[in-house]
Amino acid sequence: MSSAAFRKPTAGSGLDGARGCTPQSCSFRDVHGELTELGATAFGLSTQAHDEQVAFAEREHIPFLLLSDPDRAVGAALRLPTFEADGIVAYKRLTLIARDGLIAHVRYPVFPPDEDGDQVIAWLHRAAGVDASPG
Repeated sequence: MSSAAFRKPTAGSGLDGARGCTPQSCSFRDVHGELTELGATAFGLSTQAHDEQVAFAEREHIPFLLLSDPDRAVGAALRLPTFEADGIVAYKRLTLIARDGLIAHVRYPVFPPDEDGDQVIAWLHRAAGVDASPG
């Protein structure tokens, strides 16, 4: 069982430095079915409040959990990189892939963010020994 956890700064907030978090979230939305077929689970992590996460998920049709970590306890435990803008501390964009409870791969920095879901799918195929190249 694999999990792809990506950190989204503050999608839809207009926070300087958070650009790209909506495309990153939507890239995982767009490959959600393939992740499920591969036995992987995606979820997002943000310092945003729960109600902001719910509104974002509804607006962008996000089919997976978005976890709220406003006190940054999870981020502190994992030593996730942060940035501060407009007096708000948020996580920088990154993706962790865990297998059997251990972090197996880290994508940081994530660029371009709209290809992150596809990059995770490709990594999962490589890790499974499957050739996922087109044609």
